[in-house]
Amino acid sequence: METPRISPIFLLFLALSLPGAALAQGVLHLPTKAETAARHAPPPPPPRAAPTSPVQQVAPFTSPVVHAPPVSTLGHSAPGRAAVKRTPVVQPPHRPQARKARPLASAAKPAAAVAAGAAVVAGTAKPAAPEPPAPPAPERPAYDPTKGTSTGMKLPRWAALRSDDVNMRTGPGMRYPVEWQYHRRDLPVKIEREFEVWRLVEDQDGVKGWVHQATLTGRRGFVLKGPEQTLRADPSDTAGAVALLKPGVLGRILSCDPRAAWCHVRAGGYTGWLKRAVLWGIFADEAVAN
Repeated sequence: METPRISPIFLLFLALSLPGAALAQGVLHLPTKAETAARHAPPPPPPRAAPTSPVQQVAPFTSPVVHAPPVSTLGHSAPGRAAVKRTPVVQPPHRPQARKARPLASAAKPAAAVAAGAAVVAGTAKPAAPEPPAPPAPERPAYDPTKGTSTGMKLPRWAALRSDDVNMRTGPGMRYPVEWQYHRRDLPVKIEREFEVWRLVEDQDGVKGWVHQATLTGRRGFVLKGPEQTLRADPSDTAGAVALLKPGVLGRILSCDPRAAWCHVRAGGYTGWLKRAVLWGIFADEAVAN
């Protein structure tokens, strides 16, 4: 049996008609422009994680501290008024004014040697011829304890140490040992006796000894005794306060009328008035002038 031959024209027609029929039936779908563009577009980047930042601690809010105004030692300050000016305080020096002198061990050896030599000489030397009788000594005037034997000045009287290094000896001479060493210039002392160039003095603690006249001066000073005292602007208990003086403060007596209750003084760079009764360095009925 002979196979029928298919015409090429029929095959061409069939090829052209099949896609149209498929599109009409919905079997074949042509991509749109948007789908074509989306197909050829590059893939989107992977999603990024949200940035993480360190957690910052926030300190709780604190209110500012407001300090109260300083209160004066002389009274409380009222609101809206200026604080009262503080009164300056004058302190005595912290170092001691005198210290006990150390005995010199080497001084005893020469003295012992001299004594031994004298004993040897005394045992070997021949007795000396008797000396002729000495002429009678001139009569000395009667001793007056109220006047110095060297200066004739009144005793007792006041003086002050001239420097910061003064030696007090046990007797009136360089051969006597040093018992105390003073290190406070202008410290007042009371002169009680005189012997040539030596003066027997007493300090505010009752210590007595001999010092050379060259270590003393006639400047009038004082030591504050008793409790703390207020240096006043005028000779009155109600006068304004200039400074507060601590016990042991040194000062200078500028003037003081005889038997007056108040004296004009200077201490720690401040000038004012103090009662005579609190000053060691002036007699009760004494007058001091500039």
